[in-house]
Amino acid sequence: MDQISLAVNGRTDIGQVREENEDSIRWYASADQPFAYIVIADGMGGYTGGATASKIAAETVQFHLEDLLKHTFLSCTPEQQQLILRATLIDAINSANNALLNTKNTNPHFAKMGTTIVVAVMWHDFLIVAHIGDSRAYLWNNFGLQRLTRDHSVVQEMIDSGQISEEQAQQSSVRNHITRALGVSNSVEAEINSWKLTENALLLLCTDGLTEYLDDHAIERVLATHRPALECVYRFIDDANRMGGRDNISAGILEYSSQPAAQILAQEQSATQRPKSPDVTIRKAQR
Repeated sequence: MDQISLAVNGRTDIGQVREENEDSIRWYASADQPFAYIVIADGMGGYTGGATASKIAAETVQFHLEDLLKHTFLSCTPEQQQLILRATLIDAINSANNALLNTKNTNPHFAKMGTTIVVAVMWHDFLIVAHIGDSRAYLWNNFGLQRLTRDHSVVQEMIDSGQISEEQAQQSSVRNHITRALGVSNSVEAEINSWKLTENALLLLCTDGLTEYLDDHAIERVLATHRPALECVYRFIDDANRMGGRDNISAGILEYSSQPAAQILAQEQSATQRPKSPDVTIRKAQR
């Protein structure tokens, strides 16, 4: 089997204008298994409401993912594991939605709160992404940048119907109006898609505090050129703040690299066959 390496990093920032950070981010990479995830939520709902909503959602999803790598999962076939991952994400997001609704019911102060969410999970070379709202996931590799999520927003519907262009959407007065969120209704439907990665890649998850300022071309330029790759999160935050930072900004990067087993074996054989350097004796010079 190929040797897979996963590394993650994340950062959230209050920005230049807001008085509170209503974003939440969680990330993790296992030291023992090729398993990693990123969770990002962008809350809404007034003072403390948005921050509470995103924190509840991110922590609930994180709890479900942390509970995944048990003997039952590890003993399943790859096909079964993929089905379990999908079911776990659905269950996690439904649980987060219920937790938000319960909090709203017991505390009227949070009556208007809700949150977006985007989750990416890697297991070996299998990538699965779930999202609700306008927080996004992107994949970058040698073929360029691919947006993995489609915003649940008013402007995205206007783009799809041909009413406005992507450029016009950036300036629209309703660009922050989302059509789907956690904590709003009893039932919630996340959009879930999966892919099998076939080459080294970078995965970016972010809130609209970043994409408000950086379009897909700017994002691709950073992912393609900024190294170390995991430090792109700091570059993204700095760029968004430099350009105005009107909203909270969150970004998470997952670096996926795969080395073929044959290549690993060849490297090991080369190392064992390499001639040893002759012993060298170092003497102090005689005075």
